[in-house]
Amino acid sequence: MRLSGIRVWDGTEQLGPATVEWRDGAITEVAPGGTERWPDLSLVPGLIDTHVHLTGPARPGDYTYGTWPLVTTVAEQALHAAAHARRALACGVTTVRDMASDERPVALRRAFDAGLLDGPRVLAYGVVNMTGGHQDLFTPPDAPHRPPTADGPDACRALVRRYARGGADGIKVMTGGGVLSTGDRASWRNYTAAELDAIVDEAHALSLPVAAHAHTEAAIDAALAAGVDSIEHGTLLTAEQAATIAARGLTVAPTLVINDGIADGTVPASPDSRAKAAALIADRDPRLRAAVEAGVRFVLGTDTNGSMLPWGSLFAELDAMTRVLGLTAEAALTAATSHAAAAVGLGDTIGRIAAGHAADLLVVRGRPWTRITDLSADNVVAVICRGRLMHGALPD
Repeated sequence: MRLSGIRVWDGTEQLGPATVEWRDGAITEVAPGGTERWPDLSLVPGLIDTHVHLTGPARPGDYTYGTWPLVTTVAEQALHAAAHARRALACGVTTVRDMASDERPVALRRAFDAGLLDGPRVLAYGVVNMTGGHQDLFTPPDAPHRPPTADGPDACRALVRRYARGGADGIKVMTGGGVLSTGDRASWRNYTAAELDAIVDEAHALSLPVAAHAHTEAAIDAALAAGVDSIEHGTLLTAEQAATIAARGLTVAPTLVINDGIADGTVPASPDSRAKAAALIADRDPRLRAAVEAGVRFVLGTDTNGSMLPWGSLFAELDAMTRVLGLTAEAALTAATSHAAAAVGLGDTIGRIAAGHAADLLVVRGRPWTRITDLSADNVVAVICRGRLMHGALPD
């Protein structure tokens, strides 16, 4: 298939009108030049959301935080996860990294990769967390069926191995508390240095990257000391930490919109969670803007779960990255394409419109590299993933 005479932004820069051809799921030719046929349209790489949660109720009004997984079967939950993935795809997201995975997102990844269902690329990260940690406190205390926890270095290694055996693409570890977990505090330490060292060492031995949930200075310090591969949230980054992150080439997914929404009440949450979010973001913006100036690479990560935060929130997240972080529109779009691809270890495969890369493409109205607000649900014309049209219609 091919598109000829459409203006192309290739993941790093604008090429002008060009011809893009793809076959068997891969781009075979990108030839700049020619007459522009659709002056109101642009072709950009498919978007990459590096921090989502697919497993949750997909029907509006079903969400009761923490209890839904207890009253639905695993098979039913997988179907809801598939619905979430399809909604993300309709927004132009051709790759998602699920940050609380088990067999359900792994099964989705395999089904989508095999072409059994149309869906985005899925990267599944298993969560390693302690008893009473951020992940554990989403489930009511007396519930017998809960996500796995691990305490002590040996148990932590064993849980990493279980995820590897189950087909996980990476590991997510909590180094501090969170916002939405009940009875939790962002300042709480999650894991000792010995436990974190064991988790990262075991994951890296099995070629699994490690992403760290870390809001506070202490949590970020613990994550960096253990040698993680990315920081999720990074809300209270210090100048010293920013310098370390930039020097190591790590990425940060700041999840701006969800934390702002929890704080101001537009995202449904308990009063306790609202207070925690408000306290975290009070000093966030100047810290993160300074981190950009220090060379930290921020990437798109929304923390969307489809219930509390809808899939179209990625458009607001990209806009927030320009306002809060001071990124240009082009830098924000890069954060959602080529930089995000590198962050998830697929920089040679996705995130670019270049020969040899996957044919993950997005046709949109407007010029989002000059006006990031041109990226919106209404402006998505066609979504191509794995070389197949999966949403909308190609220009005639």
